[in-house]
Amino acid sequence: MPDSRHHRPRHFRRQAQAPPGRADADAIVDPDVDPNNNPTADPIDDLRFIRDTMERSSAFTAVSGWGQVILGITALAAAWFAARQLSAFAWLRVWLGEGVLAVTIALLSIVWKANRRGLPVFSGPGRKVAFGLLPPLIAGAFLTFALFRTGMHSALPATWLLLYGAGIITGGAFSVPAVPVMGVCFMVLGGLAVLGPAAWGTGFLAAGFGGLHLLFGYLIARRHGG
Repeated sequence: MPDSRHHRPRHFRRQAQAPPGRADADAIVDPDVDPNNNPTADPIDDLRFIRDTMERSSAFTAVSGWGQVILGITALAAAWFAARQLSAFAWLRVWLGEGVLAVTIALLSIVWKANRRGLPVFSGPGRKVAFGLLPPLIAGAFLTFALFRTGMHSALPATWLLLYGAGIITGGAFSVPAVPVMGVCFMVLGGLAVLGPAAWGTGFLAAGFGGLHLLFGYLIARRHGG
């Protein structure tokens, strides 16, 4: 006998196929993967960025190495010119003029580097550097007047080198490592000027304000971006 039961039609479900472009996109985008997590990022670059950020926040990195080089060149020129003066007062005027020029060059070079690299100048570490550097320089200005008035102008080279080195050490403690090392070298040279003949005073000034600025300025420019 024929089966009286109704045959139920079978429905075959076909899996819908996405368009080729959609399939490629679905294959690329995974909802379980964080798109911000880039496995190909270089950890060395990340560490370098973190180090630079911490260095900027804790150290005054706007010291211009090329500005120091210019200071060294002008100091050598001042030493050459001062050695040819016939009187102590004329010798002093040359170095006082060099001092004013050096301060101007230093400030302009610091502002130039800070603007170029986006660094703060008069906030945070910059203030600490200024407060550490200014007291020895102010003391040096008064001692210059006192020593010259009493006829002890031969003691000026050693006084300038020692006090400038002390200021560089105290202020450079908040700057890049090469700065306090330069201050130590100035103080060593100042000690040698105390022990050496008075006639070598201009030579010690040329070696310090000229030679040391050239050497450390070049190192700072190469290692700390100008």
